[in-house]
Amino acid sequence: MTTTLVYTGISCKSSGLINCPASLQTSSTYKTTLTLITTLPSGVDTTFPITKSSKCRECGSVWHGSEANGAVTVAGLVCLAQFIGRHLKKTPPAILRLLRSVINARTAAHAAFETMVAKNPDPRTTPPADYKPDELLLANMYGSLTLEGQAGRESGEESDEAGKPSSSAPARRAQPRPGKGKGKKGIKGKKKQQKATQPGRDSFENVPLESYRIIRDEEGITSDYLMAVQDLVQDWVDLRHTLQDIWREVAYEGLNGAVAGAVSNTAISAVRQAALDLFLDFPGHDTYEAVVNAMKRDVDKIQGSCTISVFEVPDDGSSGDMVHKVLIDTQEEFLMHAYQDLLDFVADFQKNRSGKPTRCMLAEIKNWDPKFNLERATNEERIRWRRVYTINWLYDLVNVYSSPVVQRINLKSESHVLEEVEWSVRGAWGIKHRCLFGINEFAADVTAWAMQKPGTDIRGRVLPHHVFQLQCMLDSLTVSRGWYISLLRGHILTPPPRHYHPRRDVDLFLDREAERSGQGFLPGANVLKELLEEPRSHPRNSGCHRQLIAMIEGATCDFADWLGESKYKHGLETIPASRFSHVGSNGLWEYSPFLCGAGLMEGLEVAYLLGVLIWDHVTEVVYMVHLHNMLAKRGYLKEPIGLYASLAETFFHSFFKDGNAPTSGFLKGLRDLVGPATPHQSKRNALASKREVVKTRSSTIHELLMPDNNLIFKTKSILVALRRANWIPENIPDDDIPIPSALSILRLSATKQTTDPATGKAKPEETALIRRVRSWLGADCSIDEWLNKTIESARQVLVRHKQCNDEARSANTRAEPDVEADVEADVEADRRKDELRRKGVSAGFKLEIIKHDILDDVCGKNPLSALNYAWVTSRVLMLMLKIEDALETAGNATYRRIYESDALDCEKRFQLVLAALIGEDEDCLCVMAREFENSRVEFMDHVYWDDLGVLFRIRSRCAHLGVS
Repeated sequence: MTTTLVYTGISCKSSGLINCPASLQTSSTYKTTLTLITTLPSGVDTTFPITKSSKCRECGSVWHGSEANGAVTVAGLVCLAQFIGRHLKKTPPAILRLLRSVINARTAAHAAFETMVAKNPDPRTTPPADYKPDELLLANMYGSLTLEGQAGRESGEESDEAGKPSSSAPARRAQPRPGKGKGKKGIKGKKKQQKATQPGRDSFENVPLESYRIIRDEEGITSDYLMAVQDLVQDWVDLRHTLQDIWREVAYEGLNGAVAGAVSNTAISAVRQAALDLFLDFPGHDTYEAVVNAMKRDVDKIQGSCTISVFEVPDDGSSGDMVHKVLIDTQEEFLMHAYQDLLDFVADFQKNRSGKPTRCMLAEIKNWDPKFNLERATNEERIRWRRVYTINWLYDLVNVYSSPVVQRINLKSESHVLEEVEWSVRGAWGIKHRCLFGINEFAADVTAWAMQKPGTDIRGRVLPHHVFQLQCMLDSLTVSRGWYISLLRGHILTPPPRHYHPRRDVDLFLDREAERSGQGFLPGANVLKELLEEPRSHPRNSGCHRQLIAMIEGATCDFADWLGESKYKHGLETIPASRFSHVGSNGLWEYSPFLCGAGLMEGLEVAYLLGVLIWDHVTEVVYMVHLHNMLAKRGYLKEPIGLYASLAETFFHSFFKDGNAPTSGFLKGLRDLVGPATPHQSKRNALASKREVVKTRSSTIHELLMPDNNLIFKTKSILVALRRANWIPENIPDDDIPIPSALSILRLSATKQTTDPATGKAKPEETALIRRVRSWLGADCSIDEWLNKTIESARQVLVRHKQCNDEARSANTRAEPDVEADVEADVEADRRKDELRRKGVSAGFKLEIIKHDILDDVCGKNPLSALNYAWVTSRVLMLMLKIEDALETAGNATYRRIYESDALDCEKRFQLVLAALIGEDEDCLCVMAREFENSRVEFMDHVYWDDLGVLFRIRSRCAHLGVS
């Protein structure tokens, strides 16, 4: 037997390259990934599928391949299916499932394309009357894949297009074709090319997986591109309106702005990834302008002619009657206003690159009024008001971001060529000087465009995600002012919220005036710094702790100077004054809910990363959690102390080996975690050396502080995990997914099922995520029962959403072909799991799912990012001091034996806790318990917000997923 891997397909846009059927994710109506893994009998010729227009030696069918790159035409799929069915006694369920995904994706894509062009025929996009691109694929689907592996023996007829050249991208059309040009050169070239396109089996060993794809002939390229573009635009429209709803919750219902900022980042990344996939398939046609031009040559011509209809969905699932119809504002949905304002700003800034508008532009944008009454204004007046804000705000953004370089030029007479400066976040200036939180990548790109020589055309650099991000920023402001744009209701105007201001949550996080004891980051950092500097409070005032102090000081300065407000507010020398000076010098932040939300989100990330790093070195936190666990389990405490009990529950995998808090053998529990005799100093020294290496290679604070480099506290908050995955939830590793969470349920639903040989029942394959869930559930709970319940609940929610989504898109929804009768029961079970990853789940609904987990992380049930680690560490150190003082005053024998010995200072606290965990000194334990009781504090006393989970009511649809 020889194992042959046959890959065909196009990389999925939501998760990039996929090489395993279990991780297949179909998230596009026009493309999918097909991975066929087959085992064929030895001696079977398998070279024919990858030769150009070769004939199958088994059945005589013509295979349309490409030139030594493994590409396969749509027509070739039928031949491939026959080939697999002929040589396999039993077709693997994965192949049936994956073939069906291709059929469904291409059928849906063709139906969507027909719907798109039906009302507005265009000679450039309308195919000939006899053109049926999916005819060959839809005919005979699964005809050759029977349950017994009996394939049809009919020989496929040679296709009419067998001799036509194939192409995979419009860019190739510009290349000279063989036979063109001067005289005999074309003929010779053709002969050479034909000779070179006869590869053997070994010719494809080095072909990268991403080169394998389903290709179309030249007639289908334009249609494929237009369908790809339609899919991209549909996604950004869906995402934009979902984000408007979320920012409306921020302004009107008290949702934390960091949640909206993180969800917005996820949406922006989705648009970026979709555009990247477009570039991979159609190089040079992925810019924003190319996308919009492909949709319509002139958007103004269709303004007023595009409509969206809402249909009533009967219970029986049939197509209902239309109940509502509204005109679509195509200028808004295609983001044309934001794009034009961006271009106009860049063109104006380039003219003098001084940071000041030209005289002509100044006349247009001066004296922007933040209190302008949008309800009484016309649509044109609202758009003009938003345009003036956009250009003014972009001027402030570029002036702040470029200030380190401009200051050096103006104050120190340094020579820097503006158009040649590396403005990126990973450039020399971006690494050394922080001027913003939350939107540095966007600011870097816009600054790089604005600093080019006058007249430089930057349209080729503006990608869809740039315009989408700018539109999200503008929407965050307009929504907070009562202006909302709905697909179904058009422009909606309501009174602005009375008590909302964009810096609301940033101010709570920082607490600059120290008005709330135990909650603000800045006061907590200052207290912790003093405790770490006090020798008696912390005897291990080593070089490592001096580095911790330096990091705390650095974070404190960055937050104070650049989060929520900036030095720009107080006036940077030689930098033009803020464009909002007439209404407030801090307009960059005051009038941008998006910047405040995204900035706060990054601030919470940095605070979390720094916090767990401090805990990893200030090991008193671990000691006190273990000591509290013993005192509570043995009855020395009247009831558990809220703070320490919550810490043990929230970080159970970090504080206790295998995640289980000991009920006896408390000494062993601590030693298993930190080492037998010393606080794992040798390991910590090794990690310190490793961190120095990481420091030299890291270009961002996030990379430098990544918990992977910690010894104990390696848990990542959902914000940290998302950033590490480039804000693509599908890319988060199993080890980093929070439990419980909506994302974990979705991932578990895709887990491969195996058969238990003992019971004969299906069970999930053992994975890292499965093991973590087992640990979380405990020994008394059946993971299979829990999985079946939660996954079925999630599947029903998403299937219902898919049905509603399909009905809303079209009254003529086409039913999928009935092929289930030909598929075994285990294939049907696999198909039900795959429902969670089908295109029927809209981009906006996916945001609702990830929003659920972000909400829990920032201000919900699992608030890793809400905890003030500086204050918690300070409380622990102060309690330790009180225990030492009390034991010294009482003359405790255990205390005297340890603290009056010649042991190193860094060992004494560790030895004291170990002695207490042995449990032999009753007096010592009673003193410790008394100090715990006297210092009783709650978890809620150490979070940044005034409360968790009551500021607003979670209205997310994914609440039905059963996450508790």
